[in-house]
Amino acid sequence: MHLYTIDTGFFKLDGGAMFGVVPKSIWKNLNPADENNMCNWAMRCLLVEDGNRLMLIDNGIGNKQSDKFFGYYYLNGQASLDQSLNNLGFSKEDITDVVLSHLHFDHCGGSVEWNDDKSAYRTAFKNAIYWSNEEHWKHALNSNPREKASFLKENILPIQESEQLKFVTSPNEVADFMSMRTVYGHTEAMMLPQINVKGQTVVFCADLIPSLGHLPVNYVMAYDIKPLESMRDRQSFLDEAVDNHYILFFEHDPSNECCTVKRNERGGFVVDKVFNLNEIF
Repeated sequence: MHLYTIDTGFFKLDGGAMFGVVPKSIWKNLNPADENNMCNWAMRCLLVEDGNRLMLIDNGIGNKQSDKFFGYYYLNGQASLDQSLNNLGFSKEDITDVVLSHLHFDHCGGSVEWNDDKSAYRTAFKNAIYWSNEEHWKHALNSNPREKASFLKENILPIQESEQLKFVTSPNEVADFMSMRTVYGHTEAMMLPQINVKGQTVVFCADLIPSLGHLPVNYVMAYDIKPLESMRDRQSFLDEAVDNHYILFFEHDPSNECCTVKRNERGGFVVDKVFNLNEIF
């Protein structure tokens, strides 16, 4: 089995929104903001190669939205999904499985693309099964006013219409080496793939812990619909991560791909070691 980091570029979000009630005097040292209070964030995905299966976890923001839409988020950087796959000798046609942690546009926008004449949408990974779960899928299609702007129908409905969609019904259904952890708070029923590889566990943290700067349990994003549930599930996960030496893979951290975690003298969670995925696998 091989694990690869897939970089799809960067975008900007308001720093206050990303750190919630944490004062700027504290979070500005974690991810400095520009003059508009915007911080730069990665859209980092994970590719798992196992035998004849090539499994992509999340796929970034995509490229089918309008210039006006992208203008809100200040897309930047040289990396793209296609380029990152091509650099490894792969293409979208090689992907056998697309695992969607959740359906916010910065995580699933690359799932769907325009057809050749831009008259209709089509799935970007024509040979893949798209994995979600029924609870989250229904939530995304019937969302609350708080999240509605993050769930774009053009990212969701074409997958369903393609008949490539499959719902996870048991933790190891996608693969025997990959267990799906379901968490709440950021959105309903977000999935965190936990991958057992070479005697270690790599956890794709998605938006439960979007960056290394979000390790403190109370550093909850203002985007989270149920902050107390986020804190509960984050506490439970980090307790387990420390005790079992999990490797945390960060989707949004602009600089740090992975870390391990330890407890400090007050019982809180802090970084143990920081590293890139290719240093381990």
